[in-house]
Amino acid sequence: MNMHTVTKLFAVTIAVTYIFQSSTPGQEDKSMSEKNPLIRKWDGPYGGVPPWREISVNEFEKAIDKAIEMSTADIEKIANNPAAPTFGNTIVAVEKSGAALDRVTTMFFVHTANLKIGVIPDIEAAVMPKLSKHSDSIIQNKKLFDRIATVYEGDEMKKLSPAQKRLTEKRYKSFVRQGAKLSDADKKKLSTINAQLATLFTQFSTNVLKDEEKITILTEKSQIDGLPASFVASLAEAGKKHSKDGKQVWVVNNTRSSMEPYLTYAKDRKTREKVWRTYYSRGDNGDERDNNEIITAILKLRAERALLLGYKTHAHWRLEPQMAKTPENTMKLMLQVWPKAVQRVKEEVADMQKIADAEGNGIKIEPWDYRYYAEIVRKQKYDLDFNEVKPYLQMEKLREGMMWAAGELYGFKFKQVSDVPVFHSDVRVWEVTRDGKHVGLWVFDPYARRGKRSGAWMNAYRIQRNIDKPISPIVSNNSNFVKGKPGEPVLISWDDAVTLFHEFGHALHGLCSNCQYPSQAGTSVARDYVEFPSQLNEHWLSTPEILSKFAVHYKTGKPIPKELLDKIEKAATFNQGFATVEYLASALIDMKLHLAGNVKIDPDKFERETLAELGMPKEIVMRHRTPQFSHVFSSDGYSAGYYSYLWSDALTADAAEVFEDAGSYYKKELAKSLFDNIMSVGDTIDPAEGFRKFRGRDVDTKALLRKRGFPVDKK
Repeated sequence: MNMHTVTKLFAVTIAVTYIFQSSTPGQEDKSMSEKNPLIRKWDGPYGGVPPWREISVNEFEKAIDKAIEMSTADIEKIANNPAAPTFGNTIVAVEKSGAALDRVTTMFFVHTANLKIGVIPDIEAAVMPKLSKHSDSIIQNKKLFDRIATVYEGDEMKKLSPAQKRLTEKRYKSFVRQGAKLSDADKKKLSTINAQLATLFTQFSTNVLKDEEKITILTEKSQIDGLPASFVASLAEAGKKHSKDGKQVWVVNNTRSSMEPYLTYAKDRKTREKVWRTYYSRGDNGDERDNNEIITAILKLRAERALLLGYKTHAHWRLEPQMAKTPENTMKLMLQVWPKAVQRVKEEVADMQKIADAEGNGIKIEPWDYRYYAEIVRKQKYDLDFNEVKPYLQMEKLREGMMWAAGELYGFKFKQVSDVPVFHSDVRVWEVTRDGKHVGLWVFDPYARRGKRSGAWMNAYRIQRNIDKPISPIVSNNSNFVKGKPGEPVLISWDDAVTLFHEFGHALHGLCSNCQYPSQAGTSVARDYVEFPSQLNEHWLSTPEILSKFAVHYKTGKPIPKELLDKIEKAATFNQGFATVEYLASALIDMKLHLAGNVKIDPDKFERETLAELGMPKEIVMRHRTPQFSHVFSSDGYSAGYYSYLWSDALTADAAEVFEDAGSYYKKELAKSLFDNIMSVGDTIDPAEGFRKFRGRDVDTKALLRKRGFPVDKK
């Protein structure tokens, strides 16, 4: 469960517009598009690539303004077409519209996520309300909606292919859900709400990013006692520019990739607490970057919008087009798992407390102790020390491994290329081919930097489509690994390795896409289905084929020993209480916040009281506390939708058992079925149908409990 917005990095409130858009040319102002690299059609190899070397960030706002004009012209031409509405001149025309705006916003939002420095925050604050207004202008264009409705309700609908029918139906329903049938007065109210939300989302994410720039400077060797040598080296490298008078200092960045290993291995309890508090208080410090009032305002506006659109709550509005359909269905699944996870946490804490008591320091396990003592318990129970595993987990070798697995499953080959511009020197690009034919480009941006938001995510620069001609995808994976010394391999934790494979699963979803229309291609699927391919891809990390070939010691080159692999397998469900509770706490708070309705909410109080009602163990904190919950408050993206990871994991656990029952994750016939029914079809079919075709039946949620090592109810 990691930060990522999958195919776009902007607010879903305004995303309806961009779902229409593609890099397939619409009716463009050629005089402008030929001059401005931010707007013009991408040229160069591989069907065109973003012209990163030519752009000036200072021109973003002006370019977005012009691209909005061009997109508006596209829409007006479709809406005012004198010919009778057809699938081709209306639905397909909308798919092709706004190409210039798609290109410029793609490049802009790469900057807001990866290089949010200099003028970018100010430009973001200026353009987000404009983009929201433009989105509403399309939804509220009565002539356009009438044409879409005519196609949806007309005789031609019967003659369309299943994918075309689905595209038309979802286009029509998305307009209705976004207010196309509202009165003029209510449309104006809705536009005001959407513009206010766009501004608040930007303020929220900017505040979190600013707090993530805080660092913890360590000056004493006792503060690094217990840390793996490779991690110490990365902290020392980060500390160089903060050293005074040549004195050695070590810097812990305020990111998960730095926080987690420090809390896991550092013996200095006082500094563990300091690192923990710095990380988990992001957006919640009562200063100018405090997000609580912003969250209150966002929740109120979302509730008002839902009522305006005819829904009981924001959660009901958001869930309607998802697999789950209703908040009640999501709560049922979450509360099926929650008590089992809480019980497991009690058992885990008891094991840890015994160790702490034996030390004789009189401490009770606190949240900043959990990872540290859990690691000690792991060593005692399974003789497994992940410090022994980490020297075998080289980021680059694991990258090679996941590429190799993609080749075995989907026939992909990856070749690093140097003829593609990049937005930063850390970024590298690979061409992906199958049977000697170009498939797409994979972009890798692995390292943390100033102005880059924390976490890991996948993004699509260009979505696959085949309307007039084949257009190949360009997808990226973005991480926040900490660089070591020059020339030394970057060693990552087991959890980070899982994340690496997870995000690559999203990228593969985009690369495998074989659809006609961009709105249905790649990861453009239901929010609670999109995590299924990525979570499933995590399973290939622990296969013997990957670990024996690519988990090799960074000094000796020898593969990870079998006895160590056996220990990893035996400990597979260790600490699942912690992992499940910290995630589910966030998912439950998200859903309950958005089921509360049109009331004023104090986020800190709501979080505190709701967790108490749920019986949240005091030794654990939410994975994403409310004031820093970017999934939910930097856009509408995962709002009332963080449950999606659990919903998708139910699918994942059940699907994984197919491979396990077959005795291998590399069975060609299963890989083909996965490609044909899941990875390549996008949203051309109902996701439940795709899963049934792969699995042979509907999902069995008991597989989820088995995967996490929780007891399975007999009924």
